[in-house]
Amino acid sequence: MDLLVSNFILLFIVVDPVGVAAVFSGLTSDLEPRARQRMALQGAIVALVILLVFFFVGDWLLGWLGIGIPAFRVAGGALLFLLAIDMVLARDSALRTTSDTERDAARARQDIAVFPLAFPLLAGPGALTTVLLMASHGHAVMDFVLLAAVIVSVLVLALLALLLAPQLMRVLGTTGVNVVNRVLGLLLAALAAQYILDGVVAVLPGA
Repeated sequence: MDLLVSNFILLFIVVDPVGVAAVFSGLTSDLEPRARQRMALQGAIVALVILLVFFFVGDWLLGWLGIGIPAFRVAGGALLFLLAIDMVLARDSALRTTSDTERDAARARQDIAVFPLAFPLLAGPGALTTVLLMASHGHAVMDFVLLAAVIVSVLVLALLALLLAPQLMRVLGTTGVNVVNRVLGLLLAALAAQYILDGVVAVLPGA
């Protein structure tokens, strides 16, 4: 149970439904509610498929590349720590949002469900790294089933945040979103540090 809870918290923080909802609200502010709902649903489904594919082929992919689990935990933890710094400082980076050029291109598109909503906003580099790390915890079929359920539950919450994006922005505002992200960023920094320590200890048992 502790494993499921910790992985749920980690993936929830990395996906950052509140932050994604804020970006989504800005990109779709001139669209009809039905069009926004359709894009939110399609984007969440595509992101879910991407994350589940990476989750189930994670072990095979790492083995094929010759990457050991401890090494990936250290590298993944470092990447997530950088993401946590961006969240705490409330600044944009390629790890968790789109660039100005990508944002302008998204506004020019009539449908943003796949890009940039599904990727990179929901299923970006941080989320992909997280699900690969989650896959390293699976030792039995039931482990993989339960961890996959965690991914589904986080994406369902992200979808709810997208559907309620206008209401969330009215309640929280930009300042509120930044405060939430800073708190989540602190938690992510601690989890990322734990991943790095786990990787180091696995390689150097006496450390």
